[in-house]
Amino acid sequence: MDRLEKQKSLHGRNTRPHVGIIGAGLAGLRCADVLLKYGFKVTILEGRNRIGGRVHQAKLQNGRLADLGPNWIHGTKNNPINDIAKKTGTETGNWDTRSYMFDPTGTLLSLEESERYASMMWDIVQDAFTHSNKNGNEIDPKESLWDFFLVEVAKRIPETEENYRHSRQLVLHVAEMWGAFVGSPIQTQSLKFFWMEECIEGENLFCAGTYEEILQSVAKAALEKAEIKLEKVVSQISYGKGCQDRVRVQTKEEEVFEFDDIVVTAPLGWLKRNLAAFEPKLPPRMVKAVNSLGYGCLEKTYITFPTAFWLGSDDTGRSVQGFCQWLAPRYAPNNPHRWNQEVVDLASLSPPSAHPTLLFYTFGDASRYLIEEAAKREKKAERDAFIFDFFKPYYSRLPHYSESSVDCQPTGCLATNWLQDELAGNGSYTNFQVGLEDGDEDIKTMRTGLPDVGLWLAGEHTAPFVGLGTATGAYWSGESVGRRIAEKYGLAGTRPFLEA
Repeated sequence: MDRLEKQKSLHGRNTRPHVGIIGAGLAGLRCADVLLKYGFKVTILEGRNRIGGRVHQAKLQNGRLADLGPNWIHGTKNNPINDIAKKTGTETGNWDTRSYMFDPTGTLLSLEESERYASMMWDIVQDAFTHSNKNGNEIDPKESLWDFFLVEVAKRIPETEENYRHSRQLVLHVAEMWGAFVGSPIQTQSLKFFWMEECIEGENLFCAGTYEEILQSVAKAALEKAEIKLEKVVSQISYGKGCQDRVRVQTKEEEVFEFDDIVVTAPLGWLKRNLAAFEPKLPPRMVKAVNSLGYGCLEKTYITFPTAFWLGSDDTGRSVQGFCQWLAPRYAPNNPHRWNQEVVDLASLSPPSAHPTLLFYTFGDASRYLIEEAAKREKKAERDAFIFDFFKPYYSRLPHYSESSVDCQPTGCLATNWLQDELAGNGSYTNFQVGLEDGDEDIKTMRTGLPDVGLWLAGEHTAPFVGLGTATGAYWSGESVGRRIAEKYGLAGTRPFLEA
């Protein structure tokens, strides 16, 4: 009797198939929801002392809740996360999207000039999507998005233009901020597979009310009907022959759990570091897929002030709101490589979500530098002082800043540390790096999993292409695996959800 027939027989004797899920993030929670609806017994093993995975919040000094993981809902057309946000009354926002920029000397550019450079950057990004979609098969895997920018900027700012070198350089500095979208430098972004970075159609909404209520909504069924075991860090997953048609999971505390099927929703970064946890070894094609894809390191730093001084108005009429960038700063001695800095102004959100906080995004080497230097300080006060000192060259250049004004002195900060989080895979989310040769097939390989031996993968790294690297993608992936498991046991007649 093969595995499927055996389980059908068990089901016929009113024995429910038992599915284990590793990870209580959005993928695992949504998968549990689907499986529970089909009558499966579900146990979730979560390494942390909480649910949510990379979806997590903490309080700022001013009492406001802030997302440490995803801040955005990428795309509004047929996006279930956006639908849940509406259902739960979670406030989402989009504010003044004009770009404010400081040049390498620390001078605030005119809004007209900033807009010109930002618009050119986004036009080139859109052309790169088109080029990658149309010519992906012919593009050399070694080509990067940066290579594309070098060519396009030279075309769009000819040598006949006054100060063309200066303008070209500024556009390229702006282009480097693409790294904040993928968690890695633009120089490492694959042009061949750039099309896989395209998201769901519609607006990109900032989750002003945080993901807290969204998470609770997705988790509701699992919290009520599944068995959730917290602080269970998995060390080994045994599947296939020798397991008597059961999947065995062992934790670091040497507890052993047995399931009919297992869904591994651990992040791609965790898989990369824990391939030895699978017994027997994963098939070579699966190993290649895991190792080939990139994994970013985006970090967030919230700095709160008594008031949003940068929004004030005076006889100069100056203000900065929404998004602001400091390009290749020459004036920051604690920024050893002149990394660009980018901030989102949370004071410009609509009431009641608005509060006087600046949200800085860092990625790549800048993230590593901040994390490593902060870790050298034992006391929180010392770490906070380091963070204030690092970002002061930027917020001190905002309009109306005064060293002597208490309104301009930060009252607190909150910084993420995904790079040192082993359960997050020491990073943030999947991206597609230079040298990648079969990125789409790599995703499909992980998405397919090993259903014949009861081993499934889910998470943002196995999502439909338009959802890769997003919270929505994680949700979709869990839903898809749940339905496919139900189909495998003859409990569902519907086709897999959004498999392409």
